[in-house]
Amino acid sequence: MDDLPLAAAFPAATSEQWRGLVEGVLKGAEFDRRLVHRSRDGIRVEPLYPAAGPAPQPQRERAGPWRIAQRVDHPDPAEANALALADLDGGADALVLVMEGAPAARGFGLPGPAALESALDGVMLPLIGLRLDAGPGGVEAAQALVALAARRGDALPGLDLDLGLDPIAGLAATGALPASWPETGGRLARLLADLDEAGFSGRLVLADARPYHEAGATEAGELAAVLASAVAHLRALEAGGHALERARDAVGFLLVADADEFMTVAKFRALRRLWARVETACGLDPKPVRIQAETAWRTTTRRDPWVNMLRATSAAFSAGLGGADAVAVLPFTAAIGLPDAFARRCARNMQHVLLEEANLWRVADPAAGAGGFEALTDALCEQGWAQFQAIEREGGLVVSLESGALPARLAAARETRDRDLATRRQPITGTSEFPDLRESPVAVLRPAPEAPEPAAGALPSRRLAEPFERLRDASDLKAERTGSRPKVFLANLGPIAAFNTRATFARNAFEAGGIEAVTNDGFPDHAAMARAFAQAGTPLACLCSSDEIYAEQAVAAAASLREAGARTLYLAGRPGALEAALREAGVSRDLYAGCDLLRLLEEAHGLA
Repeated sequence: MDDLPLAAAFPAATSEQWRGLVEGVLKGAEFDRRLVHRSRDGIRVEPLYPAAGPAPQPQRERAGPWRIAQRVDHPDPAEANALALADLDGGADALVLVMEGAPAARGFGLPGPAALESALDGVMLPLIGLRLDAGPGGVEAAQALVALAARRGDALPGLDLDLGLDPIAGLAATGALPASWPETGGRLARLLADLDEAGFSGRLVLADARPYHEAGATEAGELAAVLASAVAHLRALEAGGHALERARDAVGFLLVADADEFMTVAKFRALRRLWARVETACGLDPKPVRIQAETAWRTTTRRDPWVNMLRATSAAFSAGLGGADAVAVLPFTAAIGLPDAFARRCARNMQHVLLEEANLWRVADPAAGAGGFEALTDALCEQGWAQFQAIEREGGLVVSLESGALPARLAAARETRDRDLATRRQPITGTSEFPDLRESPVAVLRPAPEAPEPAAGALPSRRLAEPFERLRDASDLKAERTGSRPKVFLANLGPIAAFNTRATFARNAFEAGGIEAVTNDGFPDHAAMARAFAQAGTPLACLCSSDEIYAEQAVAAAASLREAGARTLYLAGRPGALEAALREAGVSRDLYAGCDLLRLLEEAHGLA
């Protein structure tokens, strides 16, 4: 039955017709500048795509819903156990055991392998998925976990275990390997042999994308790094005496999911295709690979942390649609401290809504045939493979990291993103856009410790919001010490209809850096404005109004403010033809969309 019975009565629309209509709306503006976006890898993201033909897409390891994974990272094993049991009782079906000293522990984590038995008390391992995130203590933790399962009488082949060893990710995060790479790879091979002899048949190695993502990697760069990591481990296991098939089955992946829906879906789909290409090149028949997902630490914020729920929901949605086998959502307070039961509940329940209410798991590959997703998947495959080949030409991932080649590329990507963050070309809701200086604190079990400086040779782990958060912290500290934040007086000129747009923009911009905007409804004359400024108790003032009002009043208003004691004057907008006159009147800085807001705010803190 035709779902569109009237469609045949109308001629089919063409892309040329659509483009003609769009050109009419653009009124001469350049199509590519207005409607075409480019990703961090330079991939064109078009506003419209035709339907795509069917393309082979490797699927998940098992059909059905992805696993809902919860981090277990409380330093007290008994408390960790209580939280884990609550998570499982609340619908999670996988756990991530985070050990003290692991880069992802952020200062928390279970205190060593001996804590595993207490932390897993009452947890039925055959019924859940389990991933270790142990960092430098990974070997000991893996051995302890397998021994615990054996003592309980659990059949190791039936357990869904990811032992999570990735010494190369450890090199990226800490700047050092426990031994030379050949020796480290040999130890992995011997460990796998010992575990296999005990009945283990799961995944020993996890090609972990988090260090590269947190250091600024683009989507293709992240794919290239995890692909190179997996290949390096594959070679090491084969060199240690394992059949290539077993070595391949011992490798899993962890990708980062962020709030960019299109690129995240395409990234997860691309990894399956790229790994199948590696398997084919190795002479293996491709088989489903396990891909874990974790929402992005890089995009979490300490300010207005509730927005983290929205970012994490988009990330989990995208990872699930992209084909992740298990998704771990960082609780919305993770950047502030150790999440409590409420934050953990929110993290798992958002996935329940996606799975059970939105029924997203019922279609194996929802992106199949969608022109945009297929095009982006193809582009990421091409870019990711090219960057993977570049790493291989440098001698592999270990050599690329130790030589500084990959860190240099990540630094370049990070620098570009930093510029976009500073200018708010990439805004952060609740931090650089729509800040709330009066937000209420949220509860955590323990506050996060101060993050240490990265070790020599280590990749930095940075959250995007950190530069703005430092300014907000400085504002809070001043308010605590003196009872008042840094302030800027908004000199609103003319009627409300004239100044409201720019006054709102200026307030939003200044308060993103913790500088409180002293606002008003305008003034009958410049003398009244000067008196209000003098009462505001700040040396900073910002003229706010329309271009028409600026032409009539801005120069005189600036002079009045200078006479009243303003040491630094800003203009909300661009000065245009008034620039020379405004500069002579004392307006020295312009605040406009696309300016380097971070630099302006840092300077304002020193002037306030």
